[in-house]
Amino acid sequence: MRIGIDARIVHYARGGIRNYVLHLLEGLALLDVDTDYCVLRSRKDRNPPLPGSNFHPVACWTPAHHWLERWALGIETARLGLDLLHSPDFIPPAFGYRRSVITVHDLNFLYYPQFLTAESHRYYNQQIEWAVRRVDHILADSHATKSDLTLLLGVPPEKVTVVHLAADPAFRPLPEAEARKVAVQYDLEPGYLLFVGTLEPRKNLPGLLQAYRLLLNEEVTTAPLVLIGGKGWLYDEVFERVEVLRLTEHVRFLHDVSDADLVGLYNSAGVLAMPSFYEGFGLPALEAMACGTPVVVAERASLPEVAGEAGLLMNPDDPDDIARALARVLTDEPLRARMRELGLAQAARFTWEETARKTLAIYRRELAR
Repeated sequence: MRIGIDARIVHYARGGIRNYVLHLLEGLALLDVDTDYCVLRSRKDRNPPLPGSNFHPVACWTPAHHWLERWALGIETARLGLDLLHSPDFIPPAFGYRRSVITVHDLNFLYYPQFLTAESHRYYNQQIEWAVRRVDHILADSHATKSDLTLLLGVPPEKVTVVHLAADPAFRPLPEAEARKVAVQYDLEPGYLLFVGTLEPRKNLPGLLQAYRLLLNEEVTTAPLVLIGGKGWLYDEVFERVEVLRLTEHVRFLHDVSDADLVGLYNSAGVLAMPSFYEGFGLPALEAMACGTPVVVAERASLPEVAGEAGLLMNPDDPDDIARALARVLTDEPLRARMRELGLAQAARFTWEETARKTLAIYRRELAR
């Protein structure tokens, strides 16, 4: 059998979907040495070689998220004789395979169209209904996303399988001295408040900044708020809010942080805040818990599912509630210790091996039809 996996996004973007594709390929290589895998890559991709001898790169001219990719990529895949094509970034080509599987990570663009650029809105909103009807099976990152597919797009529940993501094994508790050394490199003292993610509207950074201002006003903390992540889109409000709230001296923006340093920065944080209006999975919460860092997450979408009993929940629409949850973690040491232990146990429930195993089972089931 010949399976195609669309990995073009690896070249075009950093972040969750890219990491998902790379870990999935590694996991499949450990589990399946017999199937012929064609990995669709950008012709500009200079990433390391593929993880197994049965994985073969296919250089593609069609860019990820191109408005003609449904047809252009179909032309490129038609010559490969694929029995199954997996599109890990939502949208499959219109032809060029016998069976098809896609991964839907979230439906943020349907809930909050105002949070997207016009280009992204057109790409996803004009294709998602076609995609979920066209494909043979759908993988969803969370039960929350599966529910959204059913409620918003009328997808039959039996057409969707939940396959959770996982944190990279590199995210783990570090010796205090080792973690502190990383923090000092960024001119930080341990105990800061941390956010990790792209600067974009659905992350609700203005709400987090308002909550942080309340914590400073009430003298709950003097520790800085550290925001790690690149600029996404519609991010101007974040910087404007920092100015309006007089937080310039208290907020640190970090970008291009290496994965190795990120492990240390998670370890040295006093708390991770994820006040997002919507997350399809919420990988930073899992990464933080795997490092032993307490997490405060929004009571929305997949975040309660990922954090489980280990995280504190808050209302992302209410800065006062965000501030109260953060204050509890920062001031209650027994609570912090309990959250640390619960978080480590919760994170250990998610592994990339299990992600690959469940995905491979879906491939084989579809190939048998």
